[in-house]
Amino acid sequence: MTRARDAGAADTNAHDTVPTPPLIAEWLQYLAKERQLSEHTVTAYTSDLARFTSFLGAKAQGLAWNWGTVDRNTIRSFLGFLSRQGLERRSIARTLSAVRGFYRYLHRDEHVTANPARSVRTPKIGRHLPAHLDSGTMQTLMDAASTRSQGGAYNDVRNLAMLELFYATGMRLSELHGLNREDVDLVSMRVKVRGKGRKERIIPFGGPARLALINYEARRDELVRAIGPKSDRSAWFLNPRGRRLSRRGIQLAMTGLISLVDAPAGASVHALRHTFATHLLDAGAELRAVQELLGHASVSTTQIYTHTSVERLKAAYAKAHPRA
Repeated sequence: MTRARDAGAADTNAHDTVPTPPLIAEWLQYLAKERQLSEHTVTAYTSDLARFTSFLGAKAQGLAWNWGTVDRNTIRSFLGFLSRQGLERRSIARTLSAVRGFYRYLHRDEHVTANPARSVRTPKIGRHLPAHLDSGTMQTLMDAASTRSQGGAYNDVRNLAMLELFYATGMRLSELHGLNREDVDLVSMRVKVRGKGRKERIIPFGGPARLALINYEARRDELVRAIGPKSDRSAWFLNPRGRRLSRRGIQLAMTGLISLVDAPAGASVHALRHTFATHLLDAGAELRAVQELLGHASVSTTQIYTHTSVERLKAAYAKAHPRA
């Protein structure tokens, strides 16, 4: 028996101000508590479903509706609306994934009699070769960050440590943001990372990263002692106020450093992860090993980096071979 409830809002341009309907709130709590999805993923799904709710409310034009009245054509219409709004296919695919997952939850708990999103096709997503820095540019970036850190400013010492750790481990921004002090082992030279779905993995790092982290640790401990009980003693990377450095803070710090070198257009924090993977594969690392280091659930996700290496080989061949 259908027990659908919750009404949507009527303004599709104000979805971030619409109160979260109870059933959506229940599902999001289920994702966070039971499925243990990351805060970043839950936040993205919250936004996706708020947009969906607003669309349904606007489509109803003031008439009553519930989750059980939504059919496959309604969802297709919603995806078309998102496309006309200029959303990229990747964002549309993620939104459909959120809607599909939400209806799976509703169907399981008998709030609806069927999942209308189940048979809606996911938009095809073109695979673009990820931006990365070549080894020379990466070395120039490291040198620039190291020179800055020699001035002794807390932020510069910390930023060098973050840069070294990003390049040494290939971890995601969200993973570095979530690091706690206990996760970083400077003796064994390894770090414990909590990835997507809260899955943990251990990643080794080398001497240069260790040195940068040791220097940062000394400055971090000074900061914690100076601020006292109000500081976040568990977090590894801190802002000057002694609190966990935000994702935005990490992004700005790394983007600022990357802007110092001749990096590819649009290179961001994620380019450091791409650089890590590409350089490993260029040096002959096994694909499966790189997959484990990156925390990819499927090796097919990792294979995109092999395309980058092959393209570079083709370019070298075309430039050097007399019969290319």
